[in-house]
Order: sequence, then C-alpha cells, then structure tokens
Amino acid sequence: MEGVAVLLISLLRTVVPLVAGWIIVALTHLGFSLDSNTAQAAVTLAVAGVYYVVFRLVERTVEKFGGPAWVKGAAGALLGWAQPPRYKPTDDVAELVRQSRS
Repeated sequence: MEGVAVLLISLLRTVVPLVAGWIIVALTHLGFSLDSNTAQAAVTLAVAGVYYVVFRLVERTVEKFGGPAWVKGAAGALLGWAQPPRYKPTDDVAELVRQSRS
C-alpha cells in the first residue's frame, strides 16, 4: 500500500502545478494575446514550471534553514500534498522495481 501512496503523492505534486499554471494563465493572460493553442500551452507549461520551482524552493528553504512549519506545509499543499514523497534510498534496480509494485 505504501507504494501506491507514494505514487499518488508524486502524481498530485506533478498535476497540481500544471493545473495551477493553466489557471494562472487563463485568469491573467499574462499580458499576452494568445491566439495559438501551441503558444498558450507553452506559456502554461512555463508558468507551471515556475510555480513548482517557487513552492519547492520555499519547502526546501524552510526545511534546511528552519522556519514556521505552517509555511512548509502551505507550500507543499499548494503543490498538491503537504509533504514531498519519501523514497527509500537504494542502488539496486530490482529493489526499486519491487518497491514500485508494492
């Protein structure tokens, strides 16, 4: 069950920034007049990437240098889950495959 939970957390932390990027672009248009779907998609992905990096950096900074736990939790929640997924360190590829299936 733990593998499924980690997968769900990873999925949420990937999808939420993409959706947030799309919402930000849709609501603000970022000063662009985007007639092309390709251009809008590129801007949305760029905004989503920046969104992810900003909140991930906030998480890491609070974790590394200390700070209010609620800031780290809020940054994580804005990424889709209050804490990053934890993976067991291993160099054994077969063990990684077994972990992913459990």
